[in-house]
Amino acid sequence: MRRLHPAAGTADSALLDTPRGLAAAYAYPARGEERPYVRANMVASLDGAAHADGRSAPLSSPGDMRVFGTLRALADVIIVGAETVRQEGYRPAKARRDFAEQRAADGQSPAPVIAVVTRRLDLDFDAPLFREPAAPTLVLTGTTAPQKRLAAAREAGARVVLAGDDGINPVRAVAELAALGHTRLLHEGGPRLLAQFAAAGALDELCLTVAPLLVGGDAPRVMNGLPVPTGPARFVPLSVLEEDGYLFTRYVRT
Repeated sequence: MRRLHPAAGTADSALLDTPRGLAAAYAYPARGEERPYVRANMVASLDGAAHADGRSAPLSSPGDMRVFGTLRALADVIIVGAETVRQEGYRPAKARRDFAEQRAADGQSPAPVIAVVTRRLDLDFDAPLFREPAAPTLVLTGTTAPQKRLAAAREAGARVVLAGDDGINPVRAVAELAALGHTRLLHEGGPRLLAQFAAAGALDELCLTVAPLLVGGDAPRVMNGLPVPTGPARFVPLSVLEEDGYLFTRYVRT
């Protein structure tokens, strides 16, 4: 893996092939610990598709999976929508030995917590995501969620977090997660949920892998839903990495 922006030498490229070097390249910005920071990680084809055959995996690469694992290893909590959980077969996040010392020094749990955003709670509460996590999976929902499904979630060991009325309010969801001590947030989609966060102004950073692939068809974009109400939001490039034709971009909100 090599750095295209900002320009760097060969020594920097060698560091990017190590867990510690890649973690440094994606370190969360310094800030007050009380202020949460929302980073999203998505992959897209050259023609803008976020999925191929309904899943993101066909667009990925070994380099993309290293970035994916690094971003998870740096996060306190991973936010994901219920549809993505079902389509991608989400499981509990794993503790990674390469990051154990750093997470302990930063006061983090051994592995990030998964937070599932769902209105109806139409989830399989017998799945490993709920029955086998190192820390209880969070269910982010609204006050109008079905009571029977709320009870089923709690019976499965999930922690229910109310963050809105009919569904969740992204700004409130971020605040509720911060109140639980989760200030380094990683958003893994899907496209509709990410569009909601962007429209609410609740997105600080987008890590976008651009795959050198064409998909065609009518696959959704990385954000597919609500527009930003004030018009296009400006983000600036912080870094661009490359490996095997894949571009790993990091954009931050101005």
